[in-house]
Amino acid sequence: MTLSIIPVAGLPEVRPGDELAALLHAAATGQDTPLADGDCVVVTQKVVSKAEGRLVPLDADDREARRRLVDAESVRVLRRRGDLIISETPHGFVCANAGVDLSNVATGFAALLPVDPDRSARHIRDALRARAGVDAAVIVADTFGRAWRHGLTDVAIGVAGLAAVVDLRGATDALGRELQVTEVAVADEIAGAAELVMGKAARVAAAIVRGLDPAWRRDGSARELVRAPGDDLFR
Repeated sequence: MTLSIIPVAGLPEVRPGDELAALLHAAATGQDTPLADGDCVVVTQKVVSKAEGRLVPLDADDREARRRLVDAESVRVLRRRGDLIISETPHGFVCANAGVDLSNVATGFAALLPVDPDRSARHIRDALRARAGVDAAVIVADTFGRAWRHGLTDVAIGVAGLAAVVDLRGATDALGRELQVTEVAVADEIAGAAELVMGKAARVAAAIVRGLDPAWRRDGSARELVRAPGDDLFR
């Protein structure tokens, strides 16, 4: 497999009510990389939240107001340390500050996670099919930290038209041994790869990943990536 990862530059500032699919289609066509069947469009959670109006007033210096907002966006808090809160969101994601984010948002506001990121991804996918006539998968990506490891990486919080997890259990390895536990988080891997061309400060909010295995295409969901509490040894 050979992959191409193409940044989609030229997206305008996204505002509530904007149709992201129209903006993505125009930007990709304008830079002479029109979308094609089999592509995967990775778009940041921030622009999805902006388009869906998931912005709330918040004074960045009001620590108590921020704590209340994080608590309101959490179903339970796992850890607190100073201003950092590790909590579980209604989606099942365990992340810092319930995904409440002030970066790349107008002063005086905070962005919240989409209410249903899978639905957001499906909407973009359906709208791209209607506008561009292409069958492209869509991933909504956000930046998470990881237990036991330094550094941040992008992961998939919304998926449409693609397997979030590819189950290789029952297949054999190079030596003929049967794989017992191998489930590959392909949607997270694609989101992390796309982030390499988007960056954190380059104002590139989307990327096209081209050349993915067609066998991965199906009606997937980011919820496949959430480990059930009964299977989680660390919660």
